[in-house]
Amino acid sequence: MEIHVVSAGESLWSIAQMYGVDFQTIVDANELPNPDQLVIGQALVIPVGGRVHWVEHGENLTTISERFQVPVEEIISFNQIEYPNNVPTDFRLYIPYDDRQKPDADVGAYVDLGITGEESPQYVDEVGQYLTYVQIFSYELNADGTLTPIDDQAIINTALANQVVPLMVITNLEDGAFSTELVTTVLQSEELQNRLLDEAIAIMDEKGYLGLDFDLEYLGAQNREQYNELMRKARVRVDERGYFLSSALAPQVEPDMPGVLYEGHDYATHGEVADFVFLMTYEWGWTGGPPMAVAPISQVRRVIEYAASVMPNDKIMMGIPLYGYDWTLPFEEGVTRARAIDHQEAIRLAATHNAIIEYDPVAQSPFFNYIDEEGQEHEVWFEDARSIQAKFDLVKEFGLRGFYYWVLVWEFPQNWLLVDANFNVNKRV
Repeated sequence: MEIHVVSAGESLWSIAQMYGVDFQTIVDANELPNPDQLVIGQALVIPVGGRVHWVEHGENLTTISERFQVPVEEIISFNQIEYPNNVPTDFRLYIPYDDRQKPDADVGAYVDLGITGEESPQYVDEVGQYLTYVQIFSYELNADGTLTPIDDQAIINTALANQVVPLMVITNLEDGAFSTELVTTVLQSEELQNRLLDEAIAIMDEKGYLGLDFDLEYLGAQNREQYNELMRKARVRVDERGYFLSSALAPQVEPDMPGVLYEGHDYATHGEVADFVFLMTYEWGWTGGPPMAVAPISQVRRVIEYAASVMPNDKIMMGIPLYGYDWTLPFEEGVTRARAIDHQEAIRLAATHNAIIEYDPVAQSPFFNYIDEEGQEHEVWFEDARSIQAKFDLVKEFGLRGFYYWVLVWEFPQNWLLVDANFNVNKRV
C-alpha cells in the first residue's frame, strides 16, 4: 500500500494515472463515500503491490536495489523494465514487498455486545483474517462475586471458525460506569475472589473461551495489591487449562501516577504475571474534553516508553481507536459533549461542508473544521491511514507483541489493508 494525500486540483482519475492503477481499485480499497468529490487533505491508500519510488537524479537500479535491499532482478521483473541500464529520472518504480521481511504481530479487537448485539459475529467474521484475539465485552462483576451472564456463544463460535482466540472480558461496570465500591467489595475478600474465578473458569470451559481478560478500572490505591493477588490466582487457574491471561491497563507515563484510574494498576506485576497486557493508549481527546486527537502519537509514545521500562516488550499490546470525535464549538467544560464518529463519516462530513483536512505533525492525526446547517462551527479529530501508519511504526520501533482496537463497530476499511501491508498476523488457535 502507498498512502496518497489529495492535493487541490487532483481527481481520482489523475491519481489513478499517477500510480498506474485502475480507478475502481482505489474506490474499492478505500470504500470511498465520495469518489467524485475528493477532499483536499484526504488520505487514500493505493494498492500498488509494492512501495512507490520515483527515480531521483543520479540513481540507477543498482543504487536503488541497495537502498531498499531488493535484488535488481526482482525490481526489473516486477516493473517489466525493458532497458534496465537506461531508467530515466522521475520514472515511477514499484519496489516489491517481501512478506518474510514483515514483522509478526498479535492483533486484538474488543467487541462490545451492548452496542453490536446480535450483529457481533458479523463484525468478527468481516475482519477475522486480521485478528489474533477478540475481547468479548463484557461479563459484569456482581458484589457477591458472581458474573452477569451474556449471550456470547455465537460470537465465540465465529471467532474460533476464523482461528481467532476468544477472550472473556470481566469488568466492574455497574449501571454503565466503572464502580470503585463494587470492585473493592470483591477484591478485599478472598472468598469473593475465589468465587469470581470459579465462575469465570466454569463459563470458559463450557463456552469455549481460550483466554481471560480483566478490565477492572477505577480501583484506587487501596486495591492495587489485591488486584495483583487476583491476577496471580488467575494465573494458576488458567495454566491448568492452557488458557491465556491478560489485563487492560490505564495509560501511565511514570511510576505512582496519582488518580483513582491509575493507582490500582501495577504495570510491573501485570507484566510479570499476565501473558500480555492491553494498554489503553487512547481517549486523550474524549467526549467531555476539549477538541484534540484521540490518540496523539506523542502521548502514546510516552506510555509505551514507560511500559517498556517495567515489563517485557513482547507482552505489550498497544491500543488504537477506530473512531474520532466531532465537537461543537465553542467548547464549554462540563457542557459540550463531542459526538463519536468513524473515518468514513468524517470524510463524508468534510466533503459535504467543503472542509480542508489538515494534519497535526506532533499528534500525527488529521483534523478539520466546518460550519453546519445551523451556522455552528465544529472541530473534528479522527484517524486516517497516516495516523494508523504512525502507530504501526511505533509498534515496530519497540518490537511490541502487537496492538488492539477499541472497538469493532466503526467503519475504517483502510486500516485493515494497512494491517496486512505492515504485519504478518499471528494465529494462536
